[in-house]
Amino acid sequence: MTADAGETPLETPLGQLLKEQIGAYGPMSVSQFMSDCLFHETYGYYTRQAAVGAAGDFITAPEISQVFGELIGLWCAVVWQQMGEPARLHLVEFGPGRGTLMVDALRSAKAVPEYRTSLQVHLVEINATLKRAQRERLGGEAGIAWHDDWPGAETFGGEPVIVIGNEFLDALPIEQVIARDGVWHWREVGLDAADGFAFVEGRPSGHAVDDSVRDGDVREFSEAQDHVADLLVQYAQAGPMASLWIDYGSDVPFTGDTLQGVRQHKYVPPFDAPGETDVTAQVDFSALVKRARDGGLGVDGVVPQAEFLGALGVIERASRLMSANPAQAGMIEAGVARLMAPNGMGTRFKAVGLRSAQLPPLPGFPVHDAQRGSA
Repeated sequence: MTADAGETPLETPLGQLLKEQIGAYGPMSVSQFMSDCLFHETYGYYTRQAAVGAAGDFITAPEISQVFGELIGLWCAVVWQQMGEPARLHLVEFGPGRGTLMVDALRSAKAVPEYRTSLQVHLVEINATLKRAQRERLGGEAGIAWHDDWPGAETFGGEPVIVIGNEFLDALPIEQVIARDGVWHWREVGLDAADGFAFVEGRPSGHAVDDSVRDGDVREFSEAQDHVADLLVQYAQAGPMASLWIDYGSDVPFTGDTLQGVRQHKYVPPFDAPGETDVTAQVDFSALVKRARDGGLGVDGVVPQAEFLGALGVIERASRLMSANPAQAGMIEAGVARLMAPNGMGTRFKAVGLRSAQLPPLPGFPVHDAQRGSA
């Protein structure tokens, strides 16, 4: 989606800085532009402001309904049981936002006291504003550590790990290539005649296109997403590991430019107001799955969010919550309906589980015959 016709993109300090860099050194890669917009140490979107919630630019599933986080918390407890109920478990959340998911997950964890006692929680967050919000909401909880960067396998000392990431992968920088005359060319960000940001075609990538590709087609890939898969492989090599990823994307390879901006709950061009706009891209779950399998991980899913939450009992949990809180029944029902919407979050968002190969299939996902045999 784009901004309204005739709307002038907002100028920002980061936008001016990036224009100066392009003027001095030439066009930059899409991944560099996206990385600077989101993570620049001074002006980056995720390093300087609270993006999540009604007062921010977008609302995530945990903010829509507490049922979401509670079900994820119970999912983690079941996985802990599948791991043999270890005395110590590391629960890691990448991109925890305002801490809403973890608050709800830890509340539901109290239903399994031994599981809650085993937890060492790790929140991976670079945004100082969001980190303060997390500390305010989780300060009374025991066993929580914060990380500014993705923790290495040595952090957990070979002990069991569960990793969760909700709407995290879509913010990882991507690269784009465009088909031209039978060859993929790098797509870059440059300046147009009016000194505005624009896509430009760069040097050939060295890879020929196949017969299914038309001139001008765009494809995307993410080295950062590959790094996430590689990190999970390292965790699994050190000890038992299970992970859950929920995001909007596709479970099959796709062609097209999915880079988009979101500001004040509206879609805007990705070049609009750099540093003040959330820039994301659709997740290629097929690439994540392939990388994970190549590293020896077991894979469960990919399934639509509605199917995953339905398998976890979202309707039953919502019904009990509505009965216990009749004054809020309408709000609870509306929130769950939004998570399950067949033409919205319920199908656009997907869930996938990546785990150590020796662990049984993860809860909430269909179990195939091959999985039953390997487990």
